[in-house]
Amino acid sequence: MANYRVGRVRQEILREVNNIFLREVKDPRIEGVTITDVDLTGDLQQATIYYSTLSDKAGERQKTEAGLKAVTGLVRSELGKRLKIYKTPEIKFERDASVDYGNRIDTLLNKIKSETSEETE
Repeated sequence: MANYRVGRVRQEILREVNNIFLREVKDPRIEGVTITDVDLTGDLQQATIYYSTLSDKAGERQKTEAGLKAVTGLVRSELGKRLKIYKTPEIKFERDASVDYGNRIDTLLNKIKSETSEETE
């Protein structure tokens, strides 16, 4: 029963944070940020929000991290207003590594494909 509630709250946080980014936050450093997943503890006290960005540049990543750190309080405050739970969880933003991992696999597959096409010629 508790796992069901955690799943529902997790989905609600995901939807609301995306909505907050679109409507409430005006920081240009977080433009293009997409929330990919939320990991929530069983007691609903801590939430790790995973995000991805369009840019792969290290400088852009640092700006995005700084922007997310700056708006963490606003996002938590807005979540507190929107969610109907006793205590708003502490939130932490982390870059989603699965996007980078997928890009790496895609690059390797393209490399293998080009090597095999060169061998057959």
